[in-house]
Amino acid sequence: MTQVSDRPSAGTPHPTQTLQVGMLARVEGEGGLHVEIHDGRVTDVQLRIFEPPRFYEAFLRGRAYTEPPDITARICGICPVAYQFSSCLAMEDACGVTVPDHIRTMRRLLYCGEWIESHALHMFLLHAPDFLGYPGAVEMAADHPDVVATGLRLKKAGNDLMDLVGGRSVHPINVRLGGFYHLPTVAELRAIRPRLAAALDDAVATVRLVSTFDFPEMEQRYPYLALRPDVGYPLEGGHVVTSEGDSWPVQEFREHIAEFHVEHSTALHSTLDGQPYVVGPLARYSLNHDRLSPLARELAHEAGLGVTCRNPFRSIVVRGVELVEALVEALRIIDEWVDGRPASVPVPARAGEGFGATEAPRGVLFHRYVIDDAGTIKDAQIVPPTAQNQPSIEGDLRELAERWVALGDHDLGHRAELAIRNYDPCISCSVHAVEVTVHRT
Repeated sequence: MTQVSDRPSAGTPHPTQTLQVGMLARVEGEGGLHVEIHDGRVTDVQLRIFEPPRFYEAFLRGRAYTEPPDITARICGICPVAYQFSSCLAMEDACGVTVPDHIRTMRRLLYCGEWIESHALHMFLLHAPDFLGYPGAVEMAADHPDVVATGLRLKKAGNDLMDLVGGRSVHPINVRLGGFYHLPTVAELRAIRPRLAAALDDAVATVRLVSTFDFPEMEQRYPYLALRPDVGYPLEGGHVVTSEGDSWPVQEFREHIAEFHVEHSTALHSTLDGQPYVVGPLARYSLNHDRLSPLARELAHEAGLGVTCRNPFRSIVVRGVELVEALVEALRIIDEWVDGRPASVPVPARAGEGFGATEAPRGVLFHRYVIDDAGTIKDAQIVPPTAQNQPSIEGDLRELAERWVALGDHDLGHRAELAIRNYDPCISCSVHAVEVTVHRT
């Protein structure tokens, strides 16, 4: 529901106009956007996150070093694997353990499942309605049932893969420090392969579909940050690279990334060497285009993407390319898997500080832990992608609001919501509501 009200503004003969668009059900979490316009100029933009703090870092202190994979998975029901694996890498780093390649490969396969279901959810159910002119996926399904059915099939394929490797698709229970409790067999993996092969066909068609959408022109000016592994497209690890040409190990992230409070948000903001920056699909793609599989790279070219992409509205196309990449990679891993290897390696506790980072669908997720000799957690730090992107989201909104200031409040509010959904922000994964407020004087 949209409500517009006019009320006199103190000290000015012009009214202050307030536009409120409540219950935006296509972001994950609860927040609001505040825009002030004076004499046709944007004077303030705030992405307001007003959910209560969740205190995960605080109640991790005093817990056993083996517990974060299970505890931090509860931060997000859509991307629990990202939290599990970032915590595993950080704890294994603190304990001086590197898991063997086959465990890293199986982690990559589980992560592929998360990327598939998360990208499909966002592209089809949260983002595509914006471009096709519908308030939501339910309304879109009436006119485009095949599109919605494709999205649901893709999401189910990702969930099925997570069920097999992780034990269940929401908050997987098969992940442990040092690896897994159980590894799937060749027979089990081959049984799911036809579903993933069919999903790859759907993903190829998806890239071709979303590339036909009408995208506003925009060029992001912020530095991009992503992981870059020694081999392959980034998912479950790597070192940090930026579009400014910098490269450093994950262990140095606190030397470059600063978290700070702002008055209008209960979520921390982040800067990279003192300035806003972007993590997520655009950053991953632009910094790792050469690591894509031949099929994904061919589809990116066919869709009109260059070797870099800085238009946030085209992020839906980049997500489609990553959807293809995740399915290609999942099929490759299944075809090469062999049985008879240990599901985990020992990770004995020792005093130390450990760092870990993986590429969640929305961008790099950093974890840091300090433990004592007994394996008790003394300190914990978690830096999620949406917190890192908040300053750049506000910057995008300011630029776009200034460009579209002559629009009516309804159209301006709708376009601002679309700009927020470009990032697929995961505000809390609890309730789903965003309120957009525009003040004009």
